[in-house]
Amino acid sequence: MTTDPSPQQSAATAQRLSEAIKRIRARLRAESGQHSIGLTVTQLAVLSTVMQEGPITAARLASLEHVSPQSIAQSLAVLKAAGLVHSEPDPQDGRRKLIHADPSATELVDKLLAGRASFLARAIDQVVAAEERKDLEKAVELLERLAAADLRDGGM
Repeated sequence: MTTDPSPQQSAATAQRLSEAIKRIRARLRAESGQHSIGLTVTQLAVLSTVMQEGPITAARLASLEHVSPQSIAQSLAVLKAAGLVHSEPDPQDGRRKLIHADPSATELVDKLLAGRASFLARAIDQVVAAEERKDLEKAVELLERLAAADLRDGGM
C-alpha cells in the first residue's frame, strides 16, 4: 500500500530538483559555448524573443520578458552593439521603433542550441543505461508537466 508523500518529502524533492536543474542549466551554458560569446542569459532570452516575435517594440518586449523598459533598453544596447539586432521606424507609427533580429542572431542561437543538444545526447549515451531510457523519458514527461503547471486556484 502506497501513501502520499509528506509535505517534508515533497519539499526535499523540490529542493533536489531545483539544484539539479540549476546545475544542468550551468552545464548547458558552458558546453554550448555561451560563456565565450559574452552575452548574459537575460540578453539571450531577449534575443530569442526578438527572433520569435519580431519585429517588435521595446515596450512589447519588456512586457513579454516581464522586465522594466530600462532593463530591455540595456539588453538591446548590448545586442545592437554586437550586431545581433537593429531597429527601424515603425511604418504605422514613426514615433516608435521596431526591433528586428539580424540573420547572424539565428546562426548564433542555432549554434548554442546545437551545442546544448550535443552535450545532452552524449551525456545520455554515457551515463544512462539502456534499461533506464524509459525512466528518462518518463522524467522528461514529468518535467514538461511541471513546467506547464498552473497553480492558480490550486488547478492544473
